[in-house]
Amino acid sequence: PSLSYSQKSLSPSLPHRERRNRDALYLNPSDEGFAFLLLGDGNPKESSPFINSSDATEKSQKYDGKHMALFEEEMETSPMVSTMISSLANYSSLPQGSKEHEEEADNEEEDKKKKKPVKAPQLGTLMGVYLPCIQNIFGVILFLRMTWMVGIGGVIGSFIIVFMCCSTTMLTAISMSAIATNGVVPAGGSYYMISRSLGPEFGGAVGICFYLGTTFAGYLYIYPAAIFKMEGLEGAEAEAAMLNNMRVYGTIVLSFMATVVFVGVKYVNKLALLFLACVILSILAVYAGVIKTAIEPPDFPVCLLGNRPLISKGFDVCAKTLESGNGTVTTKLWSVFCDSPFLNATCDEYFVNNNVSFIQGIPGVMSGILKENLFGNYLEKGDLVAKKGIATVEGPDDTLTNSNRYVLADITSFFTLLVGIYFPSVTGIMAGSNRSGDLRDAQKSIPIGTIMAITTTSIVYMSAVILFGACIEGVVLRDKFGEGVNGNLVIGTLAWPSPWVIVIGSFFSTCGAGLQSLTGAPRLMQAISRDGVVPILRVFGHGKANGEPTWALLLTAGICEIGILIASLDAVAPILSMFFLMCYMFVNLACALQTLLRTPNWRPRFNYYHWALSFLGMSLCLSLMFICSWFYAIVAMVIAGSIYKYIEFRGAEKEWGDGIRGISLSAARYALMRLEEGPPHTKNWRPQLLVLVSTDVEQNVEQPRLLSLTNQLKAGKGLTIVGTALAGTYLENHPQAQRAEQSLRKLMETEKVKGFCQVTISSNMRDATSHLLQASGLGGLMHNTVLVSWPRNWKQADDLQTWRDFIELVRETTAAHLALLVPKNIAAFPSNGERFSEGHIDVWWIVHDGGMLMLLPFLLRQHKVWRKCKMRIFTVAQMDDNSIQMKKDLTTFLYHLRIDAEVEVVEMHDSDISAYTYEKTLVMEQRSQILKQINLTKTEREREIQSITDSSRGSIRRKNPAVVTTQLSVTEEQPGVSSKVEKPEEEVQLIHDSTSPTSPATPLTPASEGGAQTPGSAQVQMTWTEKADGEPAKPPGASTPQGIKDIFNMKPEWENLNQSNVRRMHTALRLNGVIVKKSSEAKLVLLNMPGPPNNRSGDENYMEFLEVLTEGLNRVLLVRGGGREVITIYS
Repeated sequence: PSLSYSQKSLSPSLPHRERRNRDALYLNPSDEGFAFLLLGDGNPKESSPFINSSDATEKSQKYDGKHMALFEEEMETSPMVSTMISSLANYSSLPQGSKEHEEEADNEEEDKKKKKPVKAPQLGTLMGVYLPCIQNIFGVILFLRMTWMVGIGGVIGSFIIVFMCCSTTMLTAISMSAIATNGVVPAGGSYYMISRSLGPEFGGAVGICFYLGTTFAGYLYIYPAAIFKMEGLEGAEAEAAMLNNMRVYGTIVLSFMATVVFVGVKYVNKLALLFLACVILSILAVYAGVIKTAIEPPDFPVCLLGNRPLISKGFDVCAKTLESGNGTVTTKLWSVFCDSPFLNATCDEYFVNNNVSFIQGIPGVMSGILKENLFGNYLEKGDLVAKKGIATVEGPDDTLTNSNRYVLADITSFFTLLVGIYFPSVTGIMAGSNRSGDLRDAQKSIPIGTIMAITTTSIVYMSAVILFGACIEGVVLRDKFGEGVNGNLVIGTLAWPSPWVIVIGSFFSTCGAGLQSLTGAPRLMQAISRDGVVPILRVFGHGKANGEPTWALLLTAGICEIGILIASLDAVAPILSMFFLMCYMFVNLACALQTLLRTPNWRPRFNYYHWALSFLGMSLCLSLMFICSWFYAIVAMVIAGSIYKYIEFRGAEKEWGDGIRGISLSAARYALMRLEEGPPHTKNWRPQLLVLVSTDVEQNVEQPRLLSLTNQLKAGKGLTIVGTALAGTYLENHPQAQRAEQSLRKLMETEKVKGFCQVTISSNMRDATSHLLQASGLGGLMHNTVLVSWPRNWKQADDLQTWRDFIELVRETTAAHLALLVPKNIAAFPSNGERFSEGHIDVWWIVHDGGMLMLLPFLLRQHKVWRKCKMRIFTVAQMDDNSIQMKKDLTTFLYHLRIDAEVEVVEMHDSDISAYTYEKTLVMEQRSQILKQINLTKTEREREIQSITDSSRGSIRRKNPAVVTTQLSVTEEQPGVSSKVEKPEEEVQLIHDSTSPTSPATPLTPASEGGAQTPGSAQVQMTWTEKADGEPAKPPGASTPQGIKDIFNMKPEWENLNQSNVRRMHTALRLNGVIVKKSSEAKLVLLNMPGPPNNRSGDENYMEFLEVLTEGLNRVLLVRGGGREVITIYS
């Protein structure tokens, strides 16, 4: 049939576009057989995260289109590509977590004015990354400590240090570039990279450490800017005044800087440009000065006595005496070393024996001094800073006198110390990435800007090492505080045109770096806070309307102020390097991991990286941490580890697809492949439990104590899978399966069971359980033991399938060579909170099943519930056994197994089968016959029941009353039936009731557990259930002598009984009698569980045997081995 549109009903005044959009909705009803397809229902679908339009017309346009009909029903969850792309185009560079933060704020302020839209970030590569990085990297160390480092370590040693540190930062920058270009990097920079690559725990721990490092670095930069010398004070007074000055001026400088940052980033950038210009001019002035030394070296004399440089303070002329018109006169230097200004004065021996001379401190780049400065000259504290290559006269016992007049080493220097001092001057490479939220294109700017900044600064540092070594005299280089040159800054003298260039440059260098720290650190803290990984830091995620992190800035300034009040650079500086190095190490680790794991999402635009480079960078960082200071390295690791554990336990759960998850997957895959190589050795065997639980209609677990028992058994660790089965189809029952899984997880958490849960849906419960048994586990990590509760109501006529399923499960575990644990009366088992102060765990070891019976009590006693219980082992001796030897052998065996237990051998002699046994078997077989008729038609059922009733009444009437009374006293459980002799009609009534779905099937005793051992079988049959009434069973053979005498009168009714059943019942009753006698007070009884009969027609009898075997016992754990040894005497 044709589909036609009618435009007649459209108003001609409608705009052309609206007409076109509405054409699809108007169809001509006059056409025969017309059909139309309307995409969408016209209602806005607000549940989609991508479709934000609330306008129904716009919404229908998005769904409209003749090719979209197939996807109509999926539109809610799978939006059209065009919709998704348009939503992604509106992406703003906010950190993940800030969106939720913003949404919450919006919800709180619904009635308030809408927030001002955040202005799009505008910073490019030069202003946003390159210049901030250069400013942060060029610290005051270049001006104040570089010359001393070259003098102590030599040109070669210093070059190695600079090269190593710069290589570390360059390798880190390469790794960081790869991560930064692998997707959008919002605010948070390095923290964001690490947390998204290694997970919230690593990200939070390293992020907070890096934040502390950056914050204290701000203090480190402010410190030199606030030092003012105190004139006229000496010793302790000067030191105290210096510290107080530091506190006062440091607070002033910090307040100024914090105010500038608070006012806005744009002002920081404007000031930063000014500061950076001063720093660059200072460096250029140094280079200009070096070039000038080649032409005209500056006049920079250093006074030496012998080969020892003298402190310039205290004398004016570098000579012992001066010639004047009146003759020779002594100088101030003479007065320093002699006891009087006269020529005949007693002078210092070294002063007398050596001449005073002066050398040029800066001989120039062409002087060849480089050769002298090539190698290191490490000094102990208090050592003289001596000039190489000058002859000196020292007495054999010449001790150092007048030491306060020479230039001495203030600290003991060594290679690793120099590394620790120098490394902070190459940090700052994250200055650009920390401001990633302010960048126009972070993916492009961060790699280019950072790598260019590191290249620039590395060239400057390396060239400075060589040039300083080539221009400056060694004694001047090693004179840290310029004591031999009137306190002048040697690099200031070297600079051209004036030393003030360096003074101003170093001051502005510290101010600029401090500003960058105060700008970057709060943004880092804001990103951590907004992610919510550390709950107590959430408050610092708030900021001004334009996104400035006000609270985080206050925290940063506060931490800086603490550092300023402490006023001890030496106490803070070493740990800064650790925090930075740790951050760099994890950036390298993140890159190496992502590359090696080949994560599908790892597609960086920056291609010049390799896992080996990242690994090398990581190794360098770790090495440098311990080279700088092993003590502070450990402190930093402890701090980071504490934060990691805090986030792990208290932090918000985040799933960011991090690399640690990838490592876990790779490690798990590797371990599983290794497990596949062969079955575990007996020594490594441990119960890997598959716990089968049932759920009610609300999907709540019916046997929670089963999981308590699981927890108590898990002292052996290993695998735990908690499974449940649902009947139905997967599509219809999927919601119930999810509810059941949540219920299982909740109960596992409550019972502290660590493992996995699994829900299987199949057409019937039998198949679903079978699927669980077959499909649980993966590879070599499979369950080897099944824990399932005893079917408590198996005797009820409406619950027939339960016990059939149970027996099939027993057969399947046997076929699969799995061990089986069946706790009976599970509700009576202790919870995890209970404690047994005394008692016994009794093991009835009747057949050897691989040692499970020995191992389970040992595992249970590791748990605090059972810890104080003692273990007893009973074994059964037959007629031919030597019970004394058995006990001796068993004791030896347990000794070798290292298990402490009492041993007892129970003798069971052959005896005649009692009338009670025959009656028990008769009633059991009658009940089995009834059960087989459950599915007959009503007429057939009535006919069958009538015939059973008639024969039963006839047999009862022929019985001797004494025998019947005896039987009833032992077996009856129905309170309403006292004697079958007096009221034979009640027997008929009971048999009729057995067909009803609500009453117990027969007056059979719901015995506990039983077993049977036949002469031709090594198997012992056993079972358990709960006794309905509290009536204790009499032991076998409790019938009266009159009853025994009248057995022959009753023989006709027993002739047709299955003799195998009679023997099994006989063994079950006898074993039960012995067990009840010995273990009725035990806290737990473990015994072998017999296997089901090969002939399925005897399944009902099997359940009955197990009931009889365990009758009268409170807690029983039936154990069936898996066909392999699980315990060994060997180490």
